[in-house]
Amino acid sequence: MEQLVKEQESTAEIRAGRPVLAILTIEDDIQLFRGNRSNFADLIRVGRQQGFIVYVLTAKNLFLSRTSLKGFIFDEQQEIWQQRLLPFPDIIYNRIPQREDELLPAVKNKINACIKDPRVTLFNPFFFNKWHLFEWLRQSKTTKPYIPLTRKLMSLNGLGKMMQKHSFLYLKPESGKAGKGIMTITLKAEKQLPYRLKIQEERKSATYNCATITKLWSRIQKQSSGEAYIAQQGIQLASFNDRRFDLRALVQKNGDGRWEMTGIGARVAGSSSITTHVPRGGMIEDPEKLLISSFNAEQARRILLKAKRTALLIARQIERGSGQTLGEMSMDLGIDSLGSVWFFEANSKPMKFDEPHIRQKSLERIFQYGLYLTNKKAGKAGGV
Repeated sequence: MEQLVKEQESTAEIRAGRPVLAILTIEDDIQLFRGNRSNFADLIRVGRQQGFIVYVLTAKNLFLSRTSLKGFIFDEQQEIWQQRLLPFPDIIYNRIPQREDELLPAVKNKINACIKDPRVTLFNPFFFNKWHLFEWLRQSKTTKPYIPLTRKLMSLNGLGKMMQKHSFLYLKPESGKAGKGIMTITLKAEKQLPYRLKIQEERKSATYNCATITKLWSRIQKQSSGEAYIAQQGIQLASFNDRRFDLRALVQKNGDGRWEMTGIGARVAGSSSITTHVPRGGMIEDPEKLLISSFNAEQARRILLKAKRTALLIARQIERGSGQTLGEMSMDLGIDSLGSVWFFEANSKPMKFDEPHIRQKSLERIFQYGLYLTNKKAGKAGGV
């Protein structure tokens, strides 16, 4: 009992009225914890500048009944991570890095307990499932027009029906991330081997030509290994130097708790890559430059403005559909040759944006929204 009182006194001294944000991840036997360490160190540094106490918290060390928890802080001078006893967080920011980590029973139970506990404010509790995203967006007439035709990939018959409508399809794993496992199908009826299947590999793609849809289906099943996939209408994207590009938007909640555009970048596909992801050979570019190369300056300005408005509409609808508290998401938007905007994907755990102005703003905004959540909670506790 005496030890518990001492703990409470020491963590109360550390807190000294400051808001506390914990970055949630999972433990690792060798590295102490998993996740992007440089991102965590940046968050701790910027959080301190914004008047927060910030630390890394593993799911294993998250105990909802305690007033202080074991967490990791980064010592910038020594460049080492140190474990400390720290105050229970006002806000928990979920940065568990892998979907499979989040699905571990012990981790899943902790997240569900956090969602149910009125004392805890957790945002972005889960990775998105691609199929759910499109279901949520189809529910609203404001977001439905931006969604390519999307179906669950269930059978050879279903695939055939989609190919009657669209000669170009994307196949995506429901739980995929960063372009992993993506395939495309192109139908060229005049060819001797009319079905062309492209499979994304590390930095390039492998191509298979099939004589019949039955052979194509067999190849897809072998590649997907029983994983759940969606089939999606392929959009002929605007291109730059004969390489397709898309827009990468980061939307976050601001200090008033409202969705706002933090920044928008562009990614150009690698020469032999299906996707525009940088780890798979994609290239970072200025969105305005790319749009001007495909359209004129005035059209480019209008398209960019529409893309930003669309991203905010979509973010609000995804949050409504999910029924969870979300604070940020990145999304991939495509622009077709007519200048229409299309939604392809959203990620509830955005990777670091390489554009410096977007990166800095994204870090600051986490704490602006964190402060809003803390004040909201304090207001509720005070009966306001």
